[in-house]
Amino acid sequence: MHLPDSIPSAGDGFTTTRRKFLQQTVGATTSAAVFSAVPEQTRAAVAAEPLLPTIKLGKHDVTRLIMGGNPIYGHSHFNKILSQYQTTWHTPERVVDLIRYAEGKGINTWQNSYTERTLADLDRYRAAGGKMNWLCLGKPDWDKNPERIGDAARRKPIGIAPHGALAERLHRENKLDVLNDLLKRIRDQGVLVGLSAHNPALIDLSHEKGWDVDYYMCCLYYLTRPREEFEKLLGGQVPLGEVYLPSDPPRMFQTIQSTRKPCLAYKVLAAGRRIDSPAQVKQALNLALTNIKPTDAVIVGMYQQLSDQVGENVAMVREICAKAKA
Repeated sequence: MHLPDSIPSAGDGFTTTRRKFLQQTVGATTSAAVFSAVPEQTRAAVAAEPLLPTIKLGKHDVTRLIMGGNPIYGHSHFNKILSQYQTTWHTPERVVDLIRYAEGKGINTWQNSYTERTLADLDRYRAAGGKMNWLCLGKPDWDKNPERIGDAARRKPIGIAPHGALAERLHRENKLDVLNDLLKRIRDQGVLVGLSAHNPALIDLSHEKGWDVDYYMCCLYYLTRPREEFEKLLGGQVPLGEVYLPSDPPRMFQTIQSTRKPCLAYKVLAAGRRIDSPAQVKQALNLALTNIKPTDAVIVGMYQQLSDQVGENVAMVREICAKAKA
């Protein structure tokens, strides 16, 4: 997710940078004024644009830019107030508008997590004529509720992956048999099998052991690193909130490049921490797309309330892919 370069404040013509805006989310009054001052953009009809460059996931053509679901459902990875604004903005009608708009701009795949709300939005979008591929990410409790795999499969995703936090917990607890049972249950549903991870070591292990997986979802930042590891790396002090280490992406890029299987890189913008300017957003997208394989893609959450992030990201990805092909 990224925010626009400047955001008009209500009433005084003042503009604030993206970073200042994020800092101001701790003040509900100021933030409410900022959000209310910005007109809605997503509903405008647009002429369909050509499909973005694609990769293969099984038999499916998937665009190299995939629409993520975190901003839609309030997973800001920043703070509670921003998450609340995101969920408040994204009414069911606006979610359908957003996904249809992204489809018209040339994105053909949407990824989100399994919940009652996401399934309802998926049904509503399809009833409105939407044709996007859907990739389903499981919930961290699927080891205790494996029957939900079948429920997810009934909504016809092209692929299902257990949640990365679950996969890594099972790895740490030496319960790889449980993880592999979940992967087998997904295979038995006749959809593509994904494995999501923040820790590149888990993907390396899957590659080494030859697990029955069709694609990997690869977080560029090892957010689930145990606290004691953070303490060791950071000299005993661990910052409040999620920790995004600049040294993490190169390690995951190495893992992505070592496997022939398609990889879907996510947290490309460090959950809004690399969005100070359009140049920085483009730099982050370029870094990801030039360090993953040509057969890989990126997942990016997009938030339309403040600017046309879909249009901006699509244009950047088109340009980066065109230059790589030239």
